[in-house]
Amino acid sequence: MDLSTTYLGLELRSPLVVGAAAPLSENIDHLKYMEDAGAAAVVLHSLFEEQIEEDTSNLHYYMEEGTESFAESLTYFPEPDVFHVGPALYLEHIRRAKASLGIPLIASLNGDSTGGWTDYARQIQEAGADALELNIYAIPSDPYLSAAAIEQQYRDIVRAVKSAVTIPVAVKLSPYFTNMANVAHELTLAGADGLVLFNRFYQPDLDIENLEVNPHVLLSTPQDMRLPMRWIAILDGRVPVDFAATGGIHRGVDVVRMMMVGAKVTMIVSALLRHGIGHISEIEKGLQHWMEENEYASIKEMQGIMSQCNCPNPSEFERVQYMKAVQSYHPERYPTPV
Repeated sequence: MDLSTTYLGLELRSPLVVGAAAPLSENIDHLKYMEDAGAAAVVLHSLFEEQIEEDTSNLHYYMEEGTESFAESLTYFPEPDVFHVGPALYLEHIRRAKASLGIPLIASLNGDSTGGWTDYARQIQEAGADALELNIYAIPSDPYLSAAAIEQQYRDIVRAVKSAVTIPVAVKLSPYFTNMANVAHELTLAGADGLVLFNRFYQPDLDIENLEVNPHVLLSTPQDMRLPMRWIAILDGRVPVDFAATGGIHRGVDVVRMMMVGAKVTMIVSALLRHGIGHISEIEKGLQHWMEENEYASIKEMQGIMSQCNCPNPSEFERVQYMKAVQSYHPERYPTPV
């Protein structure tokens, strides 16, 4: 049985890729365990734009600190790890991981402006990353900022990074665009080699006793896969780019669904946080079992067969699906009339 696929020009043993998850990918031993469990590739935890900015400001501070006091202070610089806590260690982690693993390693940059992305994109490539994922996490709150301006910012980021590196670049998107199809098309024109659908923005919670805003992480469930599944189905065959599905991938049958709508790979995170890294092998077993039961000899046989372009009734992915869902649902119990 052939589980192989390609993503961003990388030949992968299967579509099972570990998505960016800080608690898992920061440790080299964890990365080795992922490979042993069957991961075809790994996306490292993100280097955040704020870390890059802090790194730059710290460097400026230490270069200026004390220069007006003593002449000898002009030659004083702290040890590199003082002002390179985030970026320098991230680059070293890439180098160590590449030396330890036999599977492709995809780095991740997280930010919302061009900032220092291009310089660090180059350094990430030099450190040995096989590809780069841009996780553009923007929460527009300016009522005078237009959707067109936001989308232009995304295109500018992709063009800037693509001009700085030769490794493949994927963009991880949120679903909150006026016209997702157009955004996907425009990012492909800007140079994106892949699109990861979708970023799950973690919404804050309120501590109403202490009047504080708290971070709150909710792990995905298989129900969360419906949104990326629908959009990959709509875009496959229309936008010439590799799609990665993320969100809700917990079982082998989840992988099957994503392959059928046109995804090249599935990104797995929450299932591993919930069940452990070894769950990768369970997902693969489930995938193989389903393929055997349904007489599929390879992943490539099923990729895209249920995308909108190939679906017997393409309208099922659009408005007609909504109307059918609303009209077909019948609750088990109706409220008692008053």
